[in-house]
Amino acid sequence: MATIIPIETPSLGDRSYLVHDGSTAFVVDPQRDIDRVLDLAQQEGVTITHVFETHIHNDYVTGGLALATHVGATYHVNGADEVEYDRNPVTDGDVIAVSDRLSVRAIATPGHTFTHLSYAVHDGDEAVGVFTGGSLLFGATGRPDLLGPDHTEVLARHQYASAHRLAEELPESAQVLPTHGFGSFCSAGSTTEDTTASTIGAEKRANPAFRQSEDEWVRETLDGLDAYPAYYVHMGPANSSGPDAPTLAPPAPADRETIARSIDAGEWVVDLRNRIAFASGFVGGTLNLGIDGQFSTYVGWLMPWGTPLTLLGESPEQVAEAQRELVRIGIDQLAGSATGEPADWTDSALRTLERATFADLGQVRHHRRVTVLDVRRASEYDDGHIEGAVNIPIHELLDRLHDVPAGEVWVHCATGYRASIAASVLASQGHHAVLLDDDFDEQAAKSGLPITEAA
Repeated sequence: MATIIPIETPSLGDRSYLVHDGSTAFVVDPQRDIDRVLDLAQQEGVTITHVFETHIHNDYVTGGLALATHVGATYHVNGADEVEYDRNPVTDGDVIAVSDRLSVRAIATPGHTFTHLSYAVHDGDEAVGVFTGGSLLFGATGRPDLLGPDHTEVLARHQYASAHRLAEELPESAQVLPTHGFGSFCSAGSTTEDTTASTIGAEKRANPAFRQSEDEWVRETLDGLDAYPAYYVHMGPANSSGPDAPTLAPPAPADRETIARSIDAGEWVVDLRNRIAFASGFVGGTLNLGIDGQFSTYVGWLMPWGTPLTLLGESPEQVAEAQRELVRIGIDQLAGSATGEPADWTDSALRTLERATFADLGQVRHHRRVTVLDVRRASEYDDGHIEGAVNIPIHELLDRLHDVPAGEVWVHCATGYRASIAASVLASQGHHAVLLDDDFDEQAAKSGLPITEAA
């Protein structure tokens, strides 16, 4: 049986795959930091001979070309995609013999993009799995709106048809092996909670694409589409141009004076520590995007593209992890970095950020008037929110600072990660921000706060 090994990138919600028969291997949708793939192939004792792309990606910079070049593999990309590099142009129905045992069949599955391909992997005569990229996901599908509103409904209908084609052409036992759907904003709708594995049969029984008529499914899919990260607009051009492997040399060291100048110049100086550490003491003007969450997603979403970026971390390893995350979305150049403690990064007094719970908020509202700022997406807010809360989704905050009321502002999201980013932004602008570091779904209503539910 073919060995299929997923390579997780949790901060972007994606998976790549290494597949082998014990000696010969192929890779599907590799991330840009290809050293992870090379290390895994070495551990498995296999040689990579083929690299496949399901589509021109919107949420990360591919490592496909760099990997294929490095190992001398054949690089398979849809022949209909306009790219600036040499590749093996594959099309619907092509069968690629990877080894005596393994073969891959390309299946046109438009919907996420017009030229999207899925790849069924056969071990001998048996179709053991299908790499579905941004087509059929676990309990959902890839979103159809990334190419603009003029194409969204057409792509949604393609997506529905593509899901049904996969179900018709593949056995129910075939594994479904998507790239997106593990937290990626490339997903349309909610994926299932169990993301360990799925099959064509399981999806036919549970996925809404098989339980609804085309018109009903398209209408619900389009109604459920939400905001996606701003950096996506840069990914397609980068991937079409043929990105190379990233350089992960450490950034230049930044001393106190350099950090102060960067903050004064309006550059981004990001504190990578978790929100508890940040709140207990930070350099004024720095922003908290902890490496413990969807770091690269929110840096790419919030930071104006091309802004000089300095990283502050507890250790060189923390900075290196952040740097790796950033090159995956095409942020290669860093202004600098510093490690250690906040006192090492400034000559000024450290700032602190008050942390609180929803129970604390319930008590405070009995005694004084405070603003509750909900920085979740509009769809989350509409599903249920604290009565009277102001909703400014975090991705809109920098452009809507004028909408933040004066005075004491208690900031919350779903669990605290986005709220800490927002609170650090407000603190950098002179607001009195309090971080609600708590679970909204579990604790807000229990704390006696009045909740407006979805109609």
